[in-house]
Amino acid sequence: MAHSIITIIPVYNHPDTMDDMLRGVLASGQDCIVVDDGSDADCARVLCELAARHAPRVELLRLAVNEGKGGAMMAGMRRAQQRGFTHAVQIDADGQHATADIPVFAAASRKHPDALICGAPIYDESVPKVRLYGRYATHVWVWINTLSLDITDSMCGFRVYPLAATMRVVDGASIGKRMEFDAEIVVRLHWQGVPFVTQYTRVTYPQDGLSHFRVLRDNVLISKMHARLFAGMLLRSPVLLARKILGRRNGVAA
Repeated sequence: MAHSIITIIPVYNHPDTMDDMLRGVLASGQDCIVVDDGSDADCARVLCELAARHAPRVELLRLAVNEGKGGAMMAGMRRAQQRGFTHAVQIDADGQHATADIPVFAAASRKHPDALICGAPIYDESVPKVRLYGRYATHVWVWINTLSLDITDSMCGFRVYPLAATMRVVDGASIGKRMEFDAEIVVRLHWQGVPFVTQYTRVTYPQDGLSHFRVLRDNVLISKMHARLFAGMLLRSPVLLARKILGRRNGVAA
């Protein structure tokens, strides 16, 4: 099947950034699925107006209730696959990510169609230091749970999924639907032998940006996710270690 790619933006109450986000996505040459993750009336109205303005290149997919970023992404990827796309770009709605880098991610995906193209942030001075250092706790657990250093950054919300492999994982496991999704899906894809390609990209934190990260709730969910994955890693460790040894023998990074 020919490589075909679309961008998915999960949105929960980000009405002020979406005009610029969609203009950037469309300027990159890609169409877009906007997943309204149960936004309030004001954001829902803005998304409806933008989808109508940019039709047919923008499709608006509405979820009846807020399911979380992961739930929105899984719904968007399923819709993209139904439409015949083989790959999907994930990019956040809050304006942190550079839409101008979408063609670079897409080119990497065309070169490595079986791989997950995984964004790794290049931060400027706007990044909150607590966020910068705090994310390394998840990175370390991801490295433990994959028994590898293949995944440079497990939390960046800018990436390209190979849809067939990703949806097999989604359909075969109970994956967290909220902020734990970004890290969990990469671990489970790694367990299935999906290769990873790191693509560095600029990330900016707007001074008036809106974050939906809930410190207590989401840290509890992320901790539970790491515990589940650790148990899964122990069960899979013989296979993961064998793959690592064979990779080294064959001169492949593991």
